[in-house]
Amino acid sequence: MNTNTNHSVLERLSRSQIFKDYERAFGEATGLPLALSPVDDLHLTHYQRRHQNRFCALLAKQNKACAACLRTQHELASKAQEQPHTVKCSTGLCESAVPLRVGENLIGFLRTGEVLLHAPTKQQFGRVAQQCKEWGVTADAKELRAAYFQTRVLSPKQYESVVQLLRVFAQHLSMVAHQVVFRTEHSEAPNITKAREFIAANYVEDLSLAMVAKAAHMSTFYFCKQFKKATGVTFTNYLNRVRVEKAKEMLLNPHARVSEVAFDVGFQSLTHFNRVFRSLTGESPTAYRETLPLAHAA
Repeated sequence: MNTNTNHSVLERLSRSQIFKDYERAFGEATGLPLALSPVDDLHLTHYQRRHQNRFCALLAKQNKACAACLRTQHELASKAQEQPHTVKCSTGLCESAVPLRVGENLIGFLRTGEVLLHAPTKQQFGRVAQQCKEWGVTADAKELRAAYFQTRVLSPKQYESVVQLLRVFAQHLSMVAHQVVFRTEHSEAPNITKAREFIAANYVEDLSLAMVAKAAHMSTFYFCKQFKKATGVTFTNYLNRVRVEKAKEMLLNPHARVSEVAFDVGFQSLTHFNRVFRSLTGESPTAYRETLPLAHAA
């Protein structure tokens, strides 16, 4: 895949409903911005995005401060090629990137940050204010101070959980990216598109392979072969992933019982739901919920 293809895939992913839904849920749960950016991004990642840090927005208006932010982003991109990585900028805020791949090919990053891992102090802000002065930041001193002290603060453990959320999402998004690449290079068959749309509309039902194959007007055998070729996974695995992603969104609601979530997304038993959820995310639904920042803040 060349650079133009990577950018095209990322653009389509950023417009996809799954990314829009996750971005919204992620922001509501953490209070942090989320961006899907290319490897060679030369822009301020979170500028004018939802949940952008107000302090960072003030700095973004100054050329020298922008240059410092871009250097931080470049350092982050160079160190997050293989694994998620976090760096701290010169004002003490943390930025993180999680690599997004299609096969072995790195196509971009999921990025979040503009967060402090410890409550800000007057002494710390004094150093930041001096740095801002050296950059030529002209923002009102009181406004700058207020914005800095309003920065989202998470404990190191909470922030580690946030990055883990992005790691899990990147795994699912890579599957979606694989589909985008396949359709771009091979043009997805209308029958497969119809099958995926049928699954998206009926995942809460007790769907069988035969039902979806029939909806796609294909024989069961031929459907199995073509569906895996188009999506990179089997029908059962694909359906489970759709259901688990919906379940993760529902688990953001602290009042939703795990058993209710299981049945609401189409699983016929709590045991089966727990087993599938763990196989796809590496942890149980209850443990996953405990990693959510709101669970720690409650």
